[in-house]
Amino acid sequence: MSSTTKPRLLIIGLDCMEPSLVFERWRSDLPQLARLMELGSYGQLESSIPAITVPAWSCMMSGRDPGELGIYGFRNRTDRSYQRMAIADSRMVKFPRLWHILGDAGWKVAVISVPGTFPPDPVNGVLVSCFLTPNQDVPFTHPPELATQIIHWMPDFLLDVPHFRSDEKERILNHIYTLCDQRFTLAEKLLHQESPDFLMLVDMGVDRIHHSFWKAMDPQHPQHQPNSPFANAIHDYYCHIDRRVGELISQCGEATAVLVVSDHGARPLLGGVCLNQWLIQAGYLTLAEQPEAPIPLDKAAVDWSRTQAWGAGGYYGRIFLNVQGREPQGVVPPADYEQVRTEIAKQLTALSSPDQRSLNVRVFKPQHIYQKVRGIAPDLIVYFDDLAWRSIGTVGGSSLFTTDNDTGPDDANHAQSGLMIFYDPQRPTGGQQLHGAQIYDILPTLLARYHIQAPKGLRGKVLPI
Repeated sequence: MSSTTKPRLLIIGLDCMEPSLVFERWRSDLPQLARLMELGSYGQLESSIPAITVPAWSCMMSGRDPGELGIYGFRNRTDRSYQRMAIADSRMVKFPRLWHILGDAGWKVAVISVPGTFPPDPVNGVLVSCFLTPNQDVPFTHPPELATQIIHWMPDFLLDVPHFRSDEKERILNHIYTLCDQRFTLAEKLLHQESPDFLMLVDMGVDRIHHSFWKAMDPQHPQHQPNSPFANAIHDYYCHIDRRVGELISQCGEATAVLVVSDHGARPLLGGVCLNQWLIQAGYLTLAEQPEAPIPLDKAAVDWSRTQAWGAGGYYGRIFLNVQGREPQGVVPPADYEQVRTEIAKQLTALSSPDQRSLNVRVFKPQHIYQKVRGIAPDLIVYFDDLAWRSIGTVGGSSLFTTDNDTGPDDANHAQSGLMIFYDPQRPTGGQQLHGAQIYDILPTLLARYHIQAPKGLRGKVLPI
């Protein structure tokens, strides 16, 4: 590999990295990222709606929104039955992503752990699939024989942090560092072995450390743990990431352009809103019998003949209407669909927190926020207090609110804006701050930089970098 030319472009994805921590609070402790900011361009990067890993990385790399992709979350309805949902994988992404477009233009690519790449598909180069890979017994690389080499290099190769929603904090922290170091080390090895023109990696450790250790760091968190031994865990990990970024860049050519990017940000998780319980109280969801304790909706006895709508939990809420002729036991006449949908949205926006403050509920209709709506979309997408509160999908219990997450211990939720830092040594911009950048802008901006024709119909714009 020529030390002066390869790779042409390096993308370091840091899932969930929070801009306020990088740009403001810890900037002086992050010399590598600060240097890139001083020499290049940087700013907040508005995420997709919903602002979650799946679909956000695929939106960024394809320039398409969740509606166009037909991916509305980690799990999506596979048909119009009531409880059948499946994890979105690479086969759901029907549009070319950046590495496909570059590969078609003759670039040799190396793609490492970008969410939405399992199962792996052929590329002009090498690809290692993402955290949704179930285990090492299934094909997780292209070409397949690369997997054998990776296991030889790293016999304890991690696909994700196992069971990161638990109270085993020391183990989780160790696994987060292992995951990070393996990704950056693998990037360095493939850089020298493959000499790619384009290399991209994504570290999931930033996301995992936020979810596991935010309340130890943040005095504003309602469950803050003063004097926690993990009070500096997130800060120290950001510093570790910064060092690994610098080490990786030092292995690249002098002309390598670098993009550091996150798919969304992070914020303290204040609590949960029991969305299905609210639908029951509002008269939209009816159970044949009340459970003695909170249980998942798919374990409850739902009376579908008297149910107009039901919801799904997660960092944001999803509401589905039970429409005649669409769902198996639909009750909402198609002629009343829009009226019922609007009525639910209006009632939700009036919801207050337990201390009677506005929950600033934002309700989105997919047809209003996406260029197209493919697949089986939710009828409504719900943000509670700009994602400070998550949606709880269980039913049972008397309260609409909870401080506990229904999927395990969780300290943080996502924030709508991630970050981007771009430095091209051939076009330094001297610390230019970017405003109004969106996740959809990344693909058209990079293609314009390298004079590659962009696919038609992209949502984003070309940023001035």
